[in-house]
Amino acid sequence: MIWFVFSKIDLTSAWAQARTLDPSMLIVALLLGLLQVWLGAFRWWLVLRALKATFTTVQTFIVYYIGVFFAIILPGAVGGDAVRMWTARRSGLSLSASINSVMLERAATVLALVLLVAITQPLLLARVPTIPGSWVFPVLSVLGFIGILVLASLDRLPTSLHHWRVVRGLTHLAGDTRQLFFRPTWGGATLIVAMLGHVNLSLQVYALALGLGLDVSVIDCLVLVPPVILIMTLPISIAGWGVRETAMVAAFGYVGVETHSALVLSVLFGLVCTVTALPGGVVWLLSDIRRQKQAESAEAN
Repeated sequence: MIWFVFSKIDLTSAWAQARTLDPSMLIVALLLGLLQVWLGAFRWWLVLRALKATFTTVQTFIVYYIGVFFAIILPGAVGGDAVRMWTARRSGLSLSASINSVMLERAATVLALVLLVAITQPLLLARVPTIPGSWVFPVLSVLGFIGILVLASLDRLPTSLHHWRVVRGLTHLAGDTRQLFFRPTWGGATLIVAMLGHVNLSLQVYALALGLGLDVSVIDCLVLVPPVILIMTLPISIAGWGVRETAMVAAFGYVGVETHSALVLSVLFGLVCTVTALPGGVVWLLSDIRRQKQAESAEAN
């Protein structure tokens, strides 16, 4: 997909645009990227506290950062989440807490993203009245809340099915869903932190846009970037490459950003996300989790 986008772009103009980047704005974007990791870890920490899981703050940050690293080398956010479940289990968290906390944190993140887009939609329509699909995100918001209610009701499946392990797992998930979302202190805090994370990503893009001298406002980024992030969650590319570029070229085209400039902005955003995720690989290499796995492999041989 990314090669298709590049084939439609004047690469000479794109390279000339990239060379105009203000280094100070690049540094700001990188710092916001590191803040994004902290916000994500804090979001998961809130979910773990809501579920009364025994996991320290340091463990939460380490395991989350490892998941962030693997998310840039595996398809979509799903690969990173799977690694996070596995490393959380290896770090002493129960199997149900490892799976459910990550699933519910991801659900809260997506729900907060859809809500943010729906909330900012009046600003988007004021800026771009002709943008298509204005009904999509309000509908998705309603479907998101319905989805939470469905998750919370999974323990009402017929008792005759409870001998199946997967049904018992769904029963656990239903209870954990209520523990998080039906308690405003935890559910509200998690959604707010998730929204702040999406706003922070929008500010990253805005910092890069300023560094490139693009004529976009912070409001433009706040209303255009969240839908791009939502599309990037689909497990159809590695770390969103190609999907992000296609979406950002289309989105920023509505506010008059030239195609090659939007492409440069998207690529820089992707590179910033990659650079800030790389320390998670170092954390993985130095972690007890990896050494424990190596020791078990050696014993097996």
